[in-house]
Amino acid sequence: MNSASINMIKSMSIQPGTPSSSSSFSSSSSSSSSSPPPPAFSQSISTSSPSPPLSTTLQLRPIPGSHGWPLLGPISDRINYFWFQGPETFFRKRIEKHKSTVFRTNVPPTWPLFLGVNPNVVAVLDCKSFAHLFDMEIVEKRNVLVGDFMPSVKYTGDIRTCAYLDTSEPQHAKIKNFAIDILKRSSKVWATELVSDLGTLFDTVDTQIAENGSSSYLLPLQKCLFNFLSKSLLGADPKSDPKISKSGYAMIDRWLALMLLPTIKIGLLQPLEEIFLHSFQYPFFLVSGDYKNLYNFVENEAKEVVERGQTEFGLTKEETIHNLLFVMGFNSFGGFSIFLPSLLNRIASDETGLQKRLREEVKRNCGSASLSFDSVKNLPLVQSVVYEALRLSPPVPLQFARARKDFKLSSHDSVFDIKKGELLCGYQPLVMRDSKVFDEPESFKPDRFMGDKGNELLSYLYWSNGPQTGSPTGSNKQCAAKDTVTLTASLMVAYVFQRYESITGTSTSITAVEKAI
Repeated sequence: MNSASINMIKSMSIQPGTPSSSSSFSSSSSSSSSSPPPPAFSQSISTSSPSPPLSTTLQLRPIPGSHGWPLLGPISDRINYFWFQGPETFFRKRIEKHKSTVFRTNVPPTWPLFLGVNPNVVAVLDCKSFAHLFDMEIVEKRNVLVGDFMPSVKYTGDIRTCAYLDTSEPQHAKIKNFAIDILKRSSKVWATELVSDLGTLFDTVDTQIAENGSSSYLLPLQKCLFNFLSKSLLGADPKSDPKISKSGYAMIDRWLALMLLPTIKIGLLQPLEEIFLHSFQYPFFLVSGDYKNLYNFVENEAKEVVERGQTEFGLTKEETIHNLLFVMGFNSFGGFSIFLPSLLNRIASDETGLQKRLREEVKRNCGSASLSFDSVKNLPLVQSVVYEALRLSPPVPLQFARARKDFKLSSHDSVFDIKKGELLCGYQPLVMRDSKVFDEPESFKPDRFMGDKGNELLSYLYWSNGPQTGSPTGSNKQCAAKDTVTLTASLMVAYVFQRYESITGTSTSITAVEKAI
């Protein structure tokens, strides 16, 4: 399986479908108000944040829906989720059926060969109910990164990396603070390395267009990502290891794919997909050689970073390296490999004049000067486009949390009793189309996050275990690279419009470019 197909597998797992008018999320909610309701969580998302306040006008009601008969209910939901409906339609139809954005259902994987996995969840599919997933006083995140299913720890060196740790576990704060420190230090070279590797990427695109009339840019993009992340996060140059230089990005692709196949809708010929991809977990030995090569690369070429994890943060050498691989491979490389093509697609396929506006803003504020994080902070339209792309196509579509204690959960129109131990599941592509918060929620509006009103809406842009306005700390699960991700994406857009007058293409290929004058 080559890396292009792997990237497509990951992309298909998160791309929202086109909703029908009869089942759209907007139609199942009340009409949009003039301004969004106040956030139902602390902006710092700290462990001391209060439980979301309950309006006195909301009535307590039983959670609608059910998990169905044992075995039969989960199997039926699994087939609908992966086969007959797909994730987005699966959730939309249940919103319509139950007249509620909170309900009981099942999410894969499940029986027959996932006997230890409980697929029962309470879906939370509006901004207000979804926000409970970030309140660490009432929910926990132990081993629920992808639901009740957890890939074998053999994929991460027989340890639970930070993403699977709850904030109550002592190692969480150590590893999270280490990740924050890595990003802080990497900021000194991040933009420079990114621009350099973007130059290589788009040189390849230009050559392929000249020779073939179009460029399938996914592989060049992944090579670009792997190189700049290695150099920025690890301080390690892939060229120092011939195996890694040639195939490091493909090694990560294979590692990610085999970990996540049971949870991903791919769209292959059914029922083969159900039988061979969603019925069991693939064994680690299939990618053990790849992982060993990646581990050795970090151990040998990122010695300064590895030593800092041990001496400054009290981690073992093994904990440091396995968490570095997860941060670079799963969080960074995996996330960017999904999000950046979807962002390019939004821009390259636009026919509304957006490209002209982006180009003028970049030229007006950046000219031909070297790009930096500071320079792209002065590009409000570019940043708004990035935020809007994240709203509609979040790179991680599902968020999970388990109730730490009994509590009352509120949606926009009701209150529900949640019992300790229940698993909450939010599907972000729908949550981010909440018509109580976003005007014309199904539409891509480039200016949505501009101005004072746009800045207020950032409190509802959930994509990284918290809102865009939150701050990652050792005591919460907010993505350590939250701000780095949006600035990196903005920098890429700015680079494109320094280099080109226009660009035409999709999420997989670029068909035409017009060089900048």
